[in-house]
Amino acid sequence: MKRKGRNFVFLVLYVDDILLASSDINLLNDTKAFLSKCFDMKDLGEAAYVLGNEIKRDRSKYLLGLSQQSYITKVLKRFEMQQCSNGEVPISKGDKLNQTECPSNDLEREDMKNRPYAKLVGSLMYAQVCIRSDLAFAVGVLSRFQSNPSYKHWVAGKKILRYLQRTKHHMLMYIRVKELEVVGFTDSNFTGSYPASGN
Repeated sequence: MKRKGRNFVFLVLYVDDILLASSDINLLNDTKAFLSKCFDMKDLGEAAYVLGNEIKRDRSKYLLGLSQQSYITKVLKRFEMQQCSNGEVPISKGDKLNQTECPSNDLEREDMKNRPYAKLVGSLMYAQVCIRSDLAFAVGVLSRFQSNPSYKHWVAGKKILRYLQRTKHHMLMYIRVKELEVVGFTDSNFTGSYPASGN
């Protein structure tokens, strides 16, 4: 970040991609000119798609939206769920997944070898980390069983995909507000959580 008076410019890097955001167009253009002198670079204009995330703007309404619809569509196709029915929630009240359900014999373990559980959890985790914080709890639960997942855990992962089928068009929206308002939510039901060990 660079400040010039009350104005600022953010420079975000990922490998060889650079995103610039500024409160002042002149400062933004000066920064681009400086970087062009220092590096061989190409200005691609306003960012519309970055790391699987779509950027949508409505300047007249001061809206900025981040969407993963195309990424989620690819994930659904990867796991052959592009035609699946819609799911209401990523994890339901009463879904209790623990290690007592993990495979306990070679036959069960062999069955799970043909199911790309780690790839499923990784795909869901990427969506959750980038934009879809609504998946955080469910993905966190599934990630506990990466070393020895069961068919029940696999079905729970596919349940999240069904939820994504219904909500793939949802976006993370930023809107201009006059005053900052902090809103928080918490789950205070500590006794309702089951440990991964099943104890």
